[in-house]
Amino acid sequence: MIDFTQSHFALLGLPEVFALDLRELEQRYRASVTEHHPDRHAASDDATKRLSLQASTQINEAWQTLKSPLNRARYLLKLRGVDTQEDTNTAMPMDFLMNQMEWREAIEEACANQNLDRLEELSRELRGEIEAHESNLGALIDTEHNYTDAALAVRKLRFLEKLEEDISDAIETIMF
Repeated sequence: MIDFTQSHFALLGLPEVFALDLRELEQRYRASVTEHHPDRHAASDDATKRLSLQASTQINEAWQTLKSPLNRARYLLKLRGVDTQEDTNTAMPMDFLMNQMEWREAIEEACANQNLDRLEELSRELRGEIEAHESNLGALIDTEHNYTDAALAVRKLRFLEKLEEDISDAIETIMF
């Protein structure tokens, strides 16, 4: 069975870094979940069945956390004793806030005009910005070990992902 005190990274045999190989993450997840799946232990005693279920639950939690760049960054910072303060610290640099307002105005305008092409263009542009923020976040955590700035980057990325959801919702509304 597995050690329930180990990190999600250790559970899947991965290094504790932001820049994970996502294919390797998925392969390790699939192998681990297959090995510990409760169906494989259906004929075992109750204690083994319970441990198998707990292991599967922890493996699935590790997968859900590590496959998302935002959740992975939060988790890494938590492992390093850093609180991202997402619920308590809403302070952002002025240029970032202005950029957010511009994004929101562009989304609202495209929605008002039922302009699906513009929303899809905004989605592509935002995806590029999110990828740049994720890259920066990886450098802050893995290379610079600058966890204070990484916490701010997590808060920024959360804003950007919310914008991405809003664009996706707007596209869905126009299409249906």
